[in-house]
Amino acid sequence: MTHTQLEYLLAVDTYRHFATAAEKCFVTQPTLSMQLQKLEEELGVQVFDRSRVPVRPTELGKEIIAQARVAMAEFKKIAELVKTQRDGISGELRIGVIPTLAPYLIPLFITDFIQKFPDVHISIQELVTANIIEKLKLELLDVGLLVTPLHDKTMVEVPLFYEAFVGYLHPSHPLSAQQEITPETIDPTDLWLLNDGHCFRSQVLQLCNRAKGIRNVHIDYESGSLETLKRIVETQSGMTLLPELSVRELSPEKFALVRPFAEPQPLREVSLVVHRSFLKKKMIESLRNVILAHVPLEMRERNPVRVVKIK
Repeated sequence: MTHTQLEYLLAVDTYRHFATAAEKCFVTQPTLSMQLQKLEEELGVQVFDRSRVPVRPTELGKEIIAQARVAMAEFKKIAELVKTQRDGISGELRIGVIPTLAPYLIPLFITDFIQKFPDVHISIQELVTANIIEKLKLELLDVGLLVTPLHDKTMVEVPLFYEAFVGYLHPSHPLSAQQEITPETIDPTDLWLLNDGHCFRSQVLQLCNRAKGIRNVHIDYESGSLETLKRIVETQSGMTLLPELSVRELSPEKFALVRPFAEPQPLREVSLVVHRSFLKKKMIESLRNVILAHVPLEMRERNPVRVVKIK
Protein backbone atom coordinates (compact mmCIF):
# COMPACT_ATOMS: atom_id res chain seq x y z
CA MET A 1 0.00 0.00 0.00
CA THR A 2 1.56 3.28 -1.10
CA HIS A 3 0.88 6.99 -0.62
CA THR A 4 0.15 7.27 -4.35
CA GLN A 5 -2.39 4.46 -4.26
CA LEU A 6 -4.24 6.12 -1.38
CA GLU A 7 -4.21 9.42 -3.27
CA TYR A 8 -5.80 7.74 -6.30
CA LEU A 9 -8.28 5.93 -4.04
CA LEU A 10 -9.49 9.20 -2.53
CA ALA A 11 -9.67 10.92 -5.90
CA VAL A 12 -12.01 8.24 -7.26
CA ASP A 13 -14.18 8.50 -4.15
CA THR A 14 -14.30 12.29 -4.46
CA TYR A 15 -15.17 12.50 -8.15
CA ARG A 16 -16.88 9.09 -8.58
CA HIS A 17 -15.39 8.83 -12.07
CA PHE A 18 -12.09 7.18 -13.03
CA ALA A 19 -11.28 9.51 -15.92
CA THR A 20 -11.95 12.64 -13.86
CA ALA A 21 -9.95 11.28 -10.93
CA ALA A 22 -7.02 10.52 -13.23
CA GLU A 23 -7.18 14.03 -14.67
CA LYS A 24 -7.15 15.58 -11.19
CA CYS A 25 -4.15 13.42 -10.24
CA PHE A 26 -2.32 14.30 -13.48
CA VAL A 27 -1.99 10.68 -14.62
CA THR A 28 -3.57 8.56 -17.33
CA GLN A 29 -6.68 6.58 -16.54
CA PRO A 30 -4.96 3.21 -17.17
CA THR A 31 -2.23 4.15 -14.68
CA LEU A 32 -4.75 5.09 -12.01
CA SER A 33 -6.89 2.00 -12.63
CA MET A 34 -3.85 -0.29 -12.50
CA GLN A 35 -2.69 1.13 -9.17
CA LEU A 36 -6.16 0.80 -7.63
CA GLN A 37 -6.38 -2.79 -8.88
CA LYS A 38 -3.03 -3.54 -7.22
CA LEU A 39 -4.28 -2.00 -3.99
CA GLU A 40 -7.45 -4.08 -4.03
CA GLU A 41 -5.43 -7.23 -4.74
CA GLU A 42 -3.11 -6.44 -1.84
CA LEU A 43 -6.05 -5.86 0.51
CA GLY A 44 -7.97 -8.84 -0.85
CA VAL A 45 -11.20 -6.83 -1.12
CA GLN A 46 -13.07 -4.83 -3.71
CA VAL A 47 -13.12 -1.15 -2.72
CA PHE A 48 -15.24 0.15 -5.60
CA ASP A 49 -18.30 -1.27 -7.34
CA ARG A 50 -17.36 -0.60 -10.96
CA SER A 51 -20.69 -1.89 -12.29
CA ARG A 52 -22.49 1.24 -11.10
CA VAL A 53 -22.48 4.66 -12.73
CA PRO A 54 -21.25 6.78 -11.14
CA VAL A 55 -18.80 4.40 -9.52
CA ARG A 56 -19.45 3.89 -5.81
CA PRO A 57 -17.52 2.32 -2.94
CA THR A 58 -18.62 -1.01 -1.54
CA GLU A 59 -19.76 -1.14 2.08
CA LEU A 60 -16.31 -2.25 3.24
CA GLY A 61 -14.80 0.20 0.78
CA LYS A 62 -16.50 3.07 2.61
CA GLU A 63 -14.70 2.15 5.83
CA ILE A 64 -11.37 1.77 4.05
CA ILE A 65 -11.79 5.16 2.38
CA ALA A 66 -12.69 6.85 5.67
CA GLN A 67 -9.52 5.51 7.28
CA ALA A 68 -7.49 6.45 4.19
CA ARG A 69 -8.66 10.06 4.52
CA VAL A 70 -7.49 10.14 8.13
CA ALA A 71 -4.11 8.62 7.18
CA MET A 72 -3.59 11.05 4.29
CA ALA A 73 -4.56 14.03 6.44
CA GLU A 74 -2.01 13.03 9.09
CA PHE A 75 0.64 12.59 6.41
CA LYS A 76 -0.07 16.03 4.95
CA LYS A 77 0.28 17.64 8.38
CA ILE A 78 4.02 16.97 8.29
CA ALA A 79 4.46 19.00 5.12
CA GLU A 80 2.10 21.65 6.47
CA LEU A 81 4.17 22.12 9.63
CA VAL A 82 7.32 22.64 7.59
CA LYS A 83 5.64 24.99 5.12
CA THR A 84 4.10 27.17 7.86
CA GLN A 85 7.44 27.42 9.65
CA ARG A 86 9.23 28.32 6.41
CA ASP A 87 6.71 30.52 4.59
CA GLY A 88 4.33 31.72 7.30
CA ILE A 89 0.59 31.70 6.60
CA SER A 90 0.23 31.23 2.85
CA GLY A 91 -1.57 29.09 0.30
CA GLU A 92 -5.23 28.58 -0.60
CA LEU A 93 -8.13 28.72 1.85
CA ARG A 94 -11.40 27.29 0.52
CA ILE A 95 -14.42 28.53 2.48
CA GLY A 96 -18.03 27.40 2.23
CA VAL A 97 -20.70 29.80 3.52
CA ILE A 98 -24.46 29.38 3.75
CA PRO A 99 -26.54 31.89 1.71
CA THR A 100 -28.28 33.42 4.74
CA LEU A 101 -24.88 34.36 6.16
CA ALA A 102 -22.58 35.06 3.21
CA PRO A 103 -23.88 38.48 2.02
CA TYR A 104 -23.84 39.92 5.52
CA LEU A 105 -20.81 38.33 7.21
CA ILE A 106 -18.24 38.11 4.40
CA PRO A 107 -18.12 41.90 3.75
CA LEU A 108 -17.44 42.53 7.44
CA PHE A 109 -14.07 40.80 7.54
CA ILE A 110 -12.82 39.87 4.06
CA THR A 111 -10.87 43.07 3.31
CA ASP A 112 -9.09 42.98 6.66
CA PHE A 113 -8.17 39.31 6.22
CA ILE A 114 -6.73 39.93 2.75
CA GLN A 115 -4.69 42.86 4.04
CA LYS A 116 -3.35 40.90 7.01
CA PHE A 117 -2.56 37.76 5.01
CA PRO A 118 -1.68 38.80 1.44
CA ASP A 119 -0.09 35.41 0.68
CA VAL A 120 -3.39 33.57 1.21
CA HIS A 121 -5.65 33.05 -1.80
CA ILE A 122 -9.27 32.81 -0.65
CA SER A 123 -11.88 30.82 -2.55
CA ILE A 124 -15.46 31.28 -1.28
CA GLN A 125 -18.45 29.15 -2.26
CA GLU A 126 -22.00 30.01 -1.25
CA LEU A 127 -23.74 26.68 -0.63
CA VAL A 128 -26.48 25.18 1.52
CA THR A 129 -25.40 23.32 4.66
CA ALA A 130 -25.65 19.78 3.26
CA ASN A 131 -23.40 20.63 0.33
CA ILE A 132 -20.80 22.31 2.54
CA ILE A 133 -20.64 19.29 4.85
CA GLU A 134 -20.28 16.93 1.88
CA LYS A 135 -17.43 19.03 0.44
CA LEU A 136 -15.68 19.23 3.80
CA LYS A 137 -15.76 15.42 4.02
CA LEU A 138 -14.38 15.12 0.47
CA GLU A 139 -11.67 17.72 1.19
CA LEU A 140 -13.05 20.03 -1.50
CA LEU A 141 -13.43 22.75 1.17
CA ASP A 142 -11.17 23.59 4.11
CA VAL A 143 -13.68 25.30 6.38
CA GLY A 144 -17.38 26.14 6.56
CA LEU A 145 -19.22 29.05 8.12
CA LEU A 146 -22.45 27.40 9.19
CA VAL A 147 -25.29 27.40 11.66
CA THR A 148 -24.85 24.72 14.30
CA PRO A 149 -25.16 22.31 16.02
CA LEU A 150 -24.93 19.84 13.13
CA HIS A 151 -24.93 16.57 15.13
CA ASP A 152 -22.23 15.15 12.83
CA LYS A 153 -19.40 13.35 14.63
CA THR A 154 -17.05 13.78 11.67
CA MET A 155 -17.17 17.58 12.06
CA VAL A 156 -15.57 19.92 14.61
CA GLU A 157 -17.67 23.01 15.46
CA VAL A 158 -16.14 26.20 16.85
CA PRO A 159 -18.95 28.61 17.84
CA LEU A 160 -18.25 32.22 16.83
CA PHE A 161 -21.34 34.20 17.80
CA TYR A 162 -25.08 34.08 18.42
CA GLU A 163 -27.35 35.92 16.00
CA ALA A 164 -30.89 36.90 16.95
CA PHE A 165 -33.99 36.23 14.84
CA VAL A 166 -36.07 39.31 14.04
CA GLY A 167 -39.43 39.87 12.39
CA TYR A 168 -39.74 41.93 9.21
CA LEU A 169 -43.31 43.19 8.77
CA HIS A 170 -45.33 44.98 6.14
CA PRO A 171 -46.39 48.42 7.53
CA SER A 172 -50.04 47.33 7.65
CA HIS A 173 -49.35 44.03 9.42
CA PRO A 174 -51.25 43.70 12.74
CA LEU A 175 -48.00 43.01 14.65
CA SER A 176 -46.43 46.24 13.42
CA ALA A 177 -48.22 48.08 16.26
CA GLN A 178 -46.19 46.07 18.79
CA GLN A 179 -42.63 46.85 19.85
CA GLU A 180 -41.77 43.15 20.24
CA ILE A 181 -43.11 39.89 18.89
CA THR A 182 -43.26 36.32 20.16
CA PRO A 183 -43.55 33.00 18.28
CA GLU A 184 -47.09 32.61 19.67
CA THR A 185 -48.27 35.86 18.09
CA ILE A 186 -47.12 34.95 14.57
CA ASP A 187 -49.83 33.87 12.13
CA PRO A 188 -48.15 31.14 10.01
CA THR A 189 -50.34 31.97 6.99
CA ASP A 190 -48.77 35.44 6.87
CA LEU A 191 -45.21 34.11 6.86
CA TRP A 192 -42.95 34.05 3.79
CA LEU A 193 -40.22 31.38 3.81
CA LEU A 194 -36.98 30.33 2.18
CA ASN A 195 -37.21 27.16 0.12
CA ASP A 196 -36.21 23.65 1.20
CA GLY A 197 -32.53 23.00 1.83
CA HIS A 198 -31.89 26.19 3.80
CA CYS A 199 -31.16 25.62 7.49
CA PHE A 200 -32.77 28.99 8.26
CA ARG A 201 -36.09 27.67 6.93
CA SER A 202 -35.80 24.68 9.26
CA GLN A 203 -35.15 26.97 12.20
CA VAL A 204 -38.10 29.22 11.36
CA LEU A 205 -40.39 26.18 11.24
CA GLN A 206 -39.06 24.99 14.59
CA LEU A 207 -39.47 28.43 16.10
CA CYS A 208 -43.07 28.62 14.93
CA ASN A 209 -43.72 25.00 15.95
CA ARG A 210 -44.56 24.05 12.37
CA ALA A 211 -42.30 21.10 11.59
CA LYS A 212 -44.36 20.11 8.52
CA GLY A 213 -44.26 23.50 6.84
CA ILE A 214 -46.43 26.57 6.36
CA ARG A 215 -48.83 27.36 3.57
CA ASN A 216 -49.49 30.98 2.71
CA VAL A 217 -53.20 31.48 2.06
CA HIS A 218 -52.59 33.84 -0.86
CA ILE A 219 -49.82 32.23 -2.89
CA ASP A 220 -47.25 29.45 -2.56
CA TYR A 221 -43.92 31.20 -2.97
CA GLU A 222 -40.67 30.03 -1.44
CA SER A 223 -37.49 31.97 -2.16
CA GLY A 224 -33.81 31.15 -2.03
CA SER A 225 -32.96 34.74 -1.09
CA LEU A 226 -33.59 36.73 2.06
CA GLU A 227 -33.45 39.91 -0.01
CA THR A 228 -36.34 38.63 -2.15
CA LEU A 229 -38.36 37.90 0.98
CA LYS A 230 -37.73 41.46 2.20
CA ARG A 231 -38.99 42.92 -1.07
CA ILE A 232 -42.13 40.76 -1.01
CA VAL A 233 -42.95 41.93 2.51
CA GLU A 234 -42.26 45.58 1.65
CA THR A 235 -44.37 45.63 -1.51
CA GLN A 236 -47.07 43.02 -0.87
CA SER A 237 -48.14 41.90 2.61
CA GLY A 238 -47.35 39.59 5.48
CA MET A 239 -44.06 39.14 7.27
CA THR A 240 -40.90 37.09 7.29
CA LEU A 241 -38.23 36.20 9.83
CA LEU A 242 -34.64 37.29 9.25
CA PRO A 243 -31.24 36.84 10.89
CA GLU A 244 -29.95 39.90 12.72
CA LEU A 245 -26.96 40.63 10.47
CA SER A 246 -29.26 40.96 7.46
CA VAL A 247 -30.99 44.05 8.89
CA ARG A 248 -28.09 45.95 10.43
CA GLU A 249 -27.42 48.03 7.30
CA LEU A 250 -31.04 48.86 6.48
CA SER A 251 -32.09 52.46 5.94
CA PRO A 252 -34.07 54.04 8.82
CA GLU A 253 -37.24 53.74 6.74
CA LYS A 254 -36.82 50.00 6.25
CA PHE A 255 -35.46 49.37 9.73
CA ALA A 256 -38.80 50.64 11.00
CA LEU A 257 -40.27 47.38 9.64
CA VAL A 258 -38.07 45.30 11.96
CA ARG A 259 -39.45 43.89 15.21
CA PRO A 260 -37.24 42.08 17.76
CA PHE A 261 -38.45 39.07 19.69
CA ALA A 262 -39.20 39.41 23.38
CA GLU A 263 -36.60 38.01 25.77
CA PRO A 264 -35.26 35.43 25.80
CA GLN A 265 -34.65 36.11 22.13
CA PRO A 266 -34.43 33.10 19.80
CA LEU A 267 -30.87 32.83 18.49
CA ARG A 268 -28.94 30.91 15.89
CA GLU A 269 -25.44 29.68 16.65
CA VAL A 270 -22.95 30.59 13.91
CA SER A 271 -19.81 28.46 13.91
CA LEU A 272 -16.62 27.79 12.06
CA VAL A 273 -16.81 24.11 11.01
CA VAL A 274 -14.00 21.83 9.89
CA HIS A 275 -13.52 18.12 9.36
CA ARG A 276 -12.14 16.35 12.41
CA SER A 277 -8.86 15.66 10.54
CA PHE A 278 -8.62 19.18 9.13
CA LEU A 279 -5.44 20.81 7.87
CA LYS A 280 -4.33 24.48 7.61
CA LYS A 281 -4.80 25.01 11.36
CA LYS A 282 -2.85 28.27 11.53
CA MET A 283 -4.72 29.71 8.57
CA ILE A 284 -8.13 28.73 9.93
CA GLU A 285 -7.29 30.06 13.40
CA SER A 286 -6.32 33.37 11.77
CA LEU A 287 -9.64 33.41 9.92
CA ARG A 288 -11.49 32.88 13.21
CA ASN A 289 -9.66 35.75 14.89
CA VAL A 290 -10.33 38.20 12.05
CA ILE A 291 -14.03 37.30 11.92
CA LEU A 292 -14.43 37.80 15.67
CA ALA A 293 -12.72 41.18 15.46
CA HIS A 294 -15.46 42.42 13.13
CA VAL A 295 -18.59 40.79 14.55
CA PRO A 296 -20.65 43.12 16.80
CA LEU A 297 -19.67 42.71 20.43
CA GLU A 298 -23.19 41.92 21.64
CA MET A 299 -23.36 38.91 19.29
CA ARG A 300 -20.08 37.52 20.62
CA GLU A 301 -21.02 37.96 24.28
CA ARG A 302 -24.64 36.78 24.24
CA ASN A 303 -25.75 34.10 26.63
CA PRO A 304 -27.18 31.37 24.37
CA VAL A 305 -30.29 30.72 26.43
CA ARG A 306 -32.59 29.99 23.49
CA VAL A 307 -30.72 28.54 20.51
CA VAL A 308 -33.10 27.33 17.80
CA LYS A 309 -32.07 23.87 16.64
CA ILE A 310 -31.91 22.56 13.10
CA LYS A 311 -33.88 19.42 12.33
